[in-house]
Amino acid sequence: MARNFLFVLLWFIVQVASSLCSSQEYGRGDQALSQIDIYTINFALYHSASIHASPLVLGSQGEDTEWVNVDISNPEPSSDDWVGVFSPANFDSSSCAPTDGKEIAPFICSAPIKYMYAKSNPDYMKTGNAVLKFILINQRADFSFALFTGGLSNPTLVAISNHVSFINPKAPVYPRLALGKNWDEMSVTWTSGYSIGEAVPFVEWSRKGTQSRRSPAGTLTFTRNNMCGAPARTVGWRDPGFIHTAFLKDLWPNLKYTYRMGHELMNGSIIWSKNFTFKSSPYPGQDSLQRVIIFGDMGKGERDGSNEYNDYQPGSLNTTDQLIKDLKNIDIVFHIGDITYANGYISQWDQFTAQVEPIASTVPYMIASGNHERDWPNSGSFYGGKDSGGECGVPAETMFDFPAENKAKFWYSADYGMFRFCVADTEHDWREGSEQYRFIERCLASVDRKTQPWLIFIAHRVLGYSTNDWYGQEGSFEEPMGRESLQKLWQKYKVDVAFYGHVHNYERTCPIYQNQCMDNAKSHYSGAFKGTIHVVVGGAGSHLSSFSSLKPNWSIFRDYDYGFVKLTAFDHSSLLFEYKKSSNGAVHDSFTIFREYRDVLACVRDSCEPTTLAS
Repeated sequence: MARNFLFVLLWFIVQVASSLCSSQEYGRGDQALSQIDIYTINFALYHSASIHASPLVLGSQGEDTEWVNVDISNPEPSSDDWVGVFSPANFDSSSCAPTDGKEIAPFICSAPIKYMYAKSNPDYMKTGNAVLKFILINQRADFSFALFTGGLSNPTLVAISNHVSFINPKAPVYPRLALGKNWDEMSVTWTSGYSIGEAVPFVEWSRKGTQSRRSPAGTLTFTRNNMCGAPARTVGWRDPGFIHTAFLKDLWPNLKYTYRMGHELMNGSIIWSKNFTFKSSPYPGQDSLQRVIIFGDMGKGERDGSNEYNDYQPGSLNTTDQLIKDLKNIDIVFHIGDITYANGYISQWDQFTAQVEPIASTVPYMIASGNHERDWPNSGSFYGGKDSGGECGVPAETMFDFPAENKAKFWYSADYGMFRFCVADTEHDWREGSEQYRFIERCLASVDRKTQPWLIFIAHRVLGYSTNDWYGQEGSFEEPMGRESLQKLWQKYKVDVAFYGHVHNYERTCPIYQNQCMDNAKSHYSGAFKGTIHVVVGGAGSHLSSFSSLKPNWSIFRDYDYGFVKLTAFDHSSLLFEYKKSSNGAVHDSFTIFREYRDVLACVRDSCEPTTLAS
């Protein structure tokens, strides 16, 4: 009984410590929209203040993104005046969730999708007149702009603009590719405003010289009632539209395909998306050049400078732009948790899918679950924090496809040519005896290393090694209870590299097992496997995390900056690892692995099957 009490006490301490870690170390800088006190907004329209947006119709040439000029005039300008972008354009109390009849509904119940301080144009403080420029994306509804005084904490609405809208707000947009459960499948997921009662969704696709095929799409959505808490159920709620997924099957390996999404209306006409292209996956074990990008914690940015008083994901656009710039040299992307940092503001998922569309429409964009997607009290998540803002995994599990058996259990395996990826879900129990532990062992054990020599483990929280400041204070240099159960699996099945996000910096270890370096080399590893190299690559966009002043000898390289990792498999024996800066794409750390099949088979510490002396 005493042992049970001690275990419960330890678990409580871990939960409290993890909550503190999340809210302090990883939560520094607020979600921009959460800074607005929506429920206290006052209504006091000024006859002398005005705001006007143009053009009135957006996307006349088929664009999904367009700049809008917002002219504002206020005879009493103040430095804390700001303009909010609302969509749908009518944002009064009609959007409020039903109450029990005892409460008086506030004037506004929904947050804007973005905002900008009026003083960002210097003319405003001088004359009270200015033009602000916003980028809008097609989000299935019209838009209006509102001028507020009183800052974000005590806002007063003084002027409302005209409405603007895309020519077809329901158009199919922002495709996201993902690997299917079989090597010759690719899924295409996209968003539209068309319900299945209005139109039939599908993907038309072909490779050069062949007749086009059509694959039907399934349609999902989610509602306010699917959210677990505020702000996702309250001021952050926005209708996500309809999310469609089609599976393109029987693809030939390593070939270029063209595709477009379509919706056949009840009258027989078809609404088409733009045309996109992708290259199909190589056959598992195929000996060809294969290039993989891995990063975590990117979030989204605003190219128009809106939400500018927010320091939440300052590196996001740089990472996105570097990947777009090098896209012809990328085959697949893994974004390993903390995807949008929407934190319950559902409009931000559209913003994110628009930002990564050039990447995700061209190469598979594989995701993992992080605390900012999943965690919410009493919702089944392993941690009891509120980092998801009430989303409790629903938007991530719906907006993106991934080859899991159960989308609510965000673990899966993925094969890409010579690579096997085992993707874990750190927001569910991974410890020995759990359902996920059994999956991880199956994933690691079932790969044929003769054909797929490169075995990669992926998780959001650091289940391996990190000298992050908070982990250093905690004393274990890992997520509490992180590697105790898993390190024997990494060693037994000879995992080449394990990747983590959550900590917003870059760090690489030596090949390590049970806190000991198994190989003293730093830039080239050859011969028999000795231990797994652990890499923290959570610096793709969100505010950076400090390192501990202590640096154990297993920490080979650390970088307090934004970046991502690129793996290049040249063949079954040669792998190149590169850590690149998001600011310029330059390689800042690298190593190579040369390992033949006999080296993979070789017995090393705690990795050998039992043997017999019998002949």
